[in-house]
Amino acid sequence: MSFHKNRMLIIPAVDIKDGKCVQLVQGKPGTEQVVLDDPAGVARNWESLGAETVHVVDLDGALGLEKNTGILKEIIDEVSVPLQIGGGIRSKEYAGKLLDMGFERVILGTMAIENPEVVEELAAEYGSERIMVSLDSRDSRVVIRGWTEKVPFTAEEMARKLKARGAGSILFTNVDFEGLLSGFDLKPVTELVDAVDIPVIYSGGVSSLDDIGMLQGTGVRGVVIGSAIYRGLIDFTEALKYQDIE
Repeated sequence: MSFHKNRMLIIPAVDIKDGKCVQLVQGKPGTEQVVLDDPAGVARNWESLGAETVHVVDLDGALGLEKNTGILKEIIDEVSVPLQIGGGIRSKEYAGKLLDMGFERVILGTMAIENPEVVEELAAEYGSERIMVSLDSRDSRVVIRGWTEKVPFTAEEMARKLKARGAGSILFTNVDFEGLLSGFDLKPVTELVDAVDIPVIYSGGVSSLDDIGMLQGTGVRGVVIGSAIYRGLIDFTEALKYQDIE
């Protein structure tokens, strides 16, 4: 499934930790605010409400632990809309395994930035549209390794480099606002959309329907929503009304 020019997909996030669906504040372990027992059931529920894509994050994978494979397979078996997955994809082999398993798209973070040739190799093998690169920005610089380490590039600079290597889309997270439910700054995402001609998906700090409405004017092709839909701040079915950009 490719992203459409006149649509901004509303994409629910299913974050998995210790076999459960959780939501963390700014990605920090120990800040769980929502804990649900059945990640596959949660993903299935979002599909039944109208989600056209589900965003899966393996938080244990992000910490270097590969222990949720059974749950990931369960989600693939039970959900029929396209699934994209990120979190701890540290090798080309593991990325390939996830794509072969049935995920529509893998989201590469630290590995893509440190070893951009892997993006090139995966894009050549599976097609650019199945390779999404995650650019997490803090204080206008890209951060890696679970947001603990800064690299000397802006998101726009890094997006251009990785698009040239074959990345088919960008997931942009403004870490300054992630999980805080406090809104966000439109300027960084607008600059990124203007910098590259591949789809940009936004994540981080979306906490109201007004926030989604603001993003409509930026040119992003999708918005990932986590905490706000789990805590009832955004009614997911209402959010879906924003998918078609006027």
